[in-house]
Parts: sequence; C-alpha cells; structure tokens
Amino acid sequence: MGRQTAALVAGLLFAGFAGTLAHAADAMTAPAAQMAEMTPDPIVNELRLGLFAHDPDSREGGSVDINGEILFAKPFTAQGYLDLLLPRPHVGATVNTAGRTSALYAGATWQLPVTEWFFVEASFGGGVHNGSEEGTDDMSALGCSPLFRESLSAGVILGSAWTVMGTIDHMSNAGLCDENRGLTNFGMRVGYRF
Repeated sequence: MGRQTAALVAGLLFAGFAGTLAHAADAMTAPAAQMAEMTPDPIVNELRLGLFAHDPDSREGGSVDINGEILFAKPFTAQGYLDLLLPRPHVGATVNTAGRTSALYAGATWQLPVTEWFFVEASFGGGVHNGSEEGTDDMSALGCSPLFRESLSAGVILGSAWTVMGTIDHMSNAGLCDENRGLTNFGMRVGYRF
C-alpha cells in the first residue's frame, strides 16, 4: 500500500471516528423529547388472548381453545411501503379445553393497515401438537408433527393500544405425511400493543 493510499485510508477512518463522536455528543445533549424518539421499541411488541371454536367440522369439533400469542418488534425497519413487507416474529399456543389437540407455534406476522382503525393480517410458520397422527374416534388424523401453520385476521384498533380481531387459523402437513386431516379453528382475540 502506497503512502498516499495509507494517508487516504487514515483520513477516512479519522473522519468516520470524528463523525461518530460528534453524533454521540449530540445525543448526550439532545432534549428529552428527542431522546424519547431515539429509545428503541420494546422487544415484546404485542400480547394477544382469545377464544377459538376448535375445528368444528371434524371429529374434534364441539370444544373451545384458549389462544395466547406474543408478537415481537420487527428486527429492523424500512422506509415507507417497504416496511409493510417486513413481518413481526410471533410465538403462541392454542390449548384445547376438552383434551383434544393443543399446539405450540411460531412464525412471522404481516399486518396491513386498511384505514386508521381497521387492519388485515396474515401469518405463516410452523407448530408442534399433542394430537393423533393416525386418528382415533375423537381425534383427527394429523399425519405428523411438526405441521405448517397459517392464519388470517381482520381487526379494529381501539384507542392507542388495544385491538380486537376475528381470526381463522389452520395447521396441516401440506400432504407431506400419510394422513393430512389438518385443524382449522376460528374465533376472536384481544390484543394489547406496547
């Protein structure tokens, strides 16, 4: 590396370091309101709780599921409409109250605001369950575990933090196992966003 190249690299490094120090100094003297804007979003972005009708058209029908879900903040954001393409990660559980199939799941959730108070949402991921793979008299033949899981929701925003949504979710193996009855649940959920 020649002296001129070394001097250029050293100058760029010094300029970058000086810029970083200047930005840090500005941040230390920023007003409280500006500091609040610089505070990152909490890791847990939203909590949801709801009740689902458990796969009404199957041999497991006639029971109720309790659903709980945690949505996390987006790992990074983009400008404008590109930000809508970035999902929020989620984890959740659907617990059947009659001893039928329950599940733990995780995946990604995309939310699209339609108006200031109405939104639609889709999610995709996977889950594990405690149901039957071959089927019984009162349990559907799910084929295997884990399964794919997808859901659709439509909801309204109430105030600054609360949401209410109707949701339909489905778990199945997409024909990758011998049996593939799948489970489809639907119901209502309430969300609290931080």
